[in-house]
Amino acid sequence: MRVLAKDILEGTVTGASGQSSEELCSIEVAGWVHRIRELGGITFVILRDRSGVLQLVLQDTATVPEKPGLTLESVIWARGIPARNEKAPGGTELRVSSLEVLSRAVPDLPYQVNEDAAKTGLESILDNRTLSLRNPKIRSIFKVQATIIEAFAAYLRSQDFTEIKTSKLVAGGTEGGTELFEVEYFDRKVCLAQSPQFYKETMVASGLERVFEIAPAYRAEKHDTPRHLNEYVSLDVEMGFIDSEKDLIELEKGVLAHVFEEVLRKNSNDVAAWNSTVPAPALVEKAPTVPYDEAMKIATEEAAKSKGGAGKFFDINPEAERLLCAWAGREHGIELIFVNQFPRRHRPFYTYPLDLGDGKAASTMSFDCLFRGLEITTGGKRQHDYNAFLEVLPRFGLKPEDMENYLALLKYGCPPHGGFAIGCERLTQKILGLANVKEASLFPRDRKRVTP
Repeated sequence: MRVLAKDILEGTVTGASGQSSEELCSIEVAGWVHRIRELGGITFVILRDRSGVLQLVLQDTATVPEKPGLTLESVIWARGIPARNEKAPGGTELRVSSLEVLSRAVPDLPYQVNEDAAKTGLESILDNRTLSLRNPKIRSIFKVQATIIEAFAAYLRSQDFTEIKTSKLVAGGTEGGTELFEVEYFDRKVCLAQSPQFYKETMVASGLERVFEIAPAYRAEKHDTPRHLNEYVSLDVEMGFIDSEKDLIELEKGVLAHVFEEVLRKNSNDVAAWNSTVPAPALVEKAPTVPYDEAMKIATEEAAKSKGGAGKFFDINPEAERLLCAWAGREHGIELIFVNQFPRRHRPFYTYPLDLGDGKAASTMSFDCLFRGLEITTGGKRQHDYNAFLEVLPRFGLKPEDMENYLALLKYGCPPHGGFAIGCERLTQKILGLANVKEASLFPRDRKRVTP
């Protein structure tokens, strides 16, 4: 039976204490040839499998068909006896008695899997994605991402949320203002969904009350920056019977604390490989919630300190996001901040208005979550009142006939509700300290890239 490299290194298959290597039964391993070194008639092969790497020792007496002419990335099967060797990676090696090449890789690899990923440019990594994903450090990104997704779902289930799956082919956009990808659909054109928001709201109104979805989302924005993707994984939440966006902020704090806890528990080595750290889960509760106008003031003051006098911010742009997170880290111990009460001009038509009692009706019950200098979440309370919704449509150049499905949702009774969406790749990027969000996408899609 095949044994993993990790099990051998951890000593779970080396037999009882006191046994010599000769007394142990042979074990079988299988994986990829990560590195080869010849030394005085002995071949040292570093085998890589899903759990890690293990040194194989092939001596002249080994039963190796055709003395195989091993190449990097060939897939092999080997049988042998484990033995302690302090010089071997992990302190244990496998002394091979027989070996078989299951699939031989051609010798001229276009990407060197066993090199440090930091020494290769991003374009080369992405151009050779089928090979670069074999690099243990690069692959560790997606082990962390898997934990993020699992923890997100587990926490919401613990709070009585139901997971849903919704269509990604839609007649038009929910949010407006964002370009859509058109798709041929029989004798008509439809669009790829920007967001499952309408469907989330429908399921809240159906009586489920609390729902979430983990699925791709598509935005035809012509960006080419380290923070944008045209296809990304959206971690979506919608919740009924809320009072304001502050209920959603508290929910997201719980989600993030659980995500950080699970990444710390399961992926400490993966995070360390990127020389990064995970915030202490207990610190999430200390993350401040700051109204938009105050956030603009803080960002302006922070810019003046760091630049010896800078102009006033009029929007939360990437520089303001960085300054606000740095401020939160210094003042509250965690580079995590929630900015709420966004002006109406910055939010979609369905966002619930906020009356601050100062004669201004231009604020909303909405928020962004900024983490380590990057916006990872947008959310807020939605308008649930049918007549109020009708009144606001003309202000955004919309007609009731353009919103028939949305109006039907509200017309027949809908509870106060709201939701948010976390960009999975952005959260992964910031946990690991990656320079570009494309690194956190298995097969990124941007303006130029649609393969592999």
